[in-house]
Amino acid sequence: MIYFDNAATTVQKSDAVIHAVTQAMTGIGNSGRGAYETALSASRLIYQTRLLVAQAFGVPGPERVIFTSGATQALNTAIFGVLRPGDHAIASDLDHNSVLRPLYHLQKQGVIDLDFLPADQTGRIRKEDLAAALRPNTRLVCLCHGSNLTGNVTDPAPYAELAHNNGALFLLDASQTAGLLPISMEDMGLDLLCFSGHKALMGPQGIGCLCLSRRAEVSPLLYGGTGVQTELPDQPPEYPTRLEAGTLNGPGIAGLHAALEELSRVGMQTVFDHESRLAGQFVRLASQIPGLRLYGDFDGLRTGTVSLNVRDYPSSEVADELAVTDNIAVRAGAHCVPRLHRALGTHAQGAVRLSFGWYNTMEEVETALAALRRIASC
Repeated sequence: MIYFDNAATTVQKSDAVIHAVTQAMTGIGNSGRGAYETALSASRLIYQTRLLVAQAFGVPGPERVIFTSGATQALNTAIFGVLRPGDHAIASDLDHNSVLRPLYHLQKQGVIDLDFLPADQTGRIRKEDLAAALRPNTRLVCLCHGSNLTGNVTDPAPYAELAHNNGALFLLDASQTAGLLPISMEDMGLDLLCFSGHKALMGPQGIGCLCLSRRAEVSPLLYGGTGVQTELPDQPPEYPTRLEAGTLNGPGIAGLHAALEELSRVGMQTVFDHESRLAGQFVRLASQIPGLRLYGDFDGLRTGTVSLNVRDYPSSEVADELAVTDNIAVRAGAHCVPRLHRALGTHAQGAVRLSFGWYNTMEEVETALAALRRIASC
């Protein structure tokens, strides 16, 4: 199978990640729940991984690294933990349902007011629209770093500066960019950084992070055991235990640790350059196929994600043809970004998404192009 759905998850993992997960499943216990060796080894692994994440993403300290089940839990924890009755929040047409649905829920309950930055027909937003949308009671500004539909990348720093000048917190959804592009909370002015481990980081599923600046105070989403301060009726006030109720995913954290070390060994720039070459070649040749339309801005910084449609064919039929006839795995449909599809005019047809990764080759790209030429000629 040729796998082009890396924006959803990387199926292929390094031997180091697989070994780390397997070893953790057979060799570590429950961190903070005992003083015996398997529990202590879990605690050491978890702390070492916090350090790696803090170093990789410019987090002010390892205690500000919160482990979650993935980006969805990280984003929900941030949004529900920051916003209060009477607050105003700003998101954009680029955002994933993991951002949209928590915000819609709070809006429906009458807790917050909500505004969106519009995307143009290339899937771009403008910081001028953020300046116009800010209010005195704006508490949170959310930004999608890399679109999971168009592959467009938005520089967060100007948006963060505007948010801070207005007294608001700034949240960056880096689900598509963590592990692919340099991210520093300090340098970019991020207050809340959310990402999963199973996409560009090439780690296992079931693990993600919420990283906090010193400015950000977040109320717990989950309440329960932490292994410490058991007598307290509320969650412990200190981070990270404040936001980590229950048993942490030791094997997932072990896999994330190995993935970060592997990425450091290979080099993030090396991975980015490889994916950019694949996506660039695909875009150059696909744009020459009659009846095929590409979506996005192809002049700016991009991830390895490209979305398209062939004539007026339903995107699901094109994806099925690629899977059945050519054994090529792609994603079709709405990609959990309904507002962006409306902005692009693809809400009815959906789109066929190819997202290239570290393990893909130029030969696979050529195979996909040949298949699309055949489909477009029908």
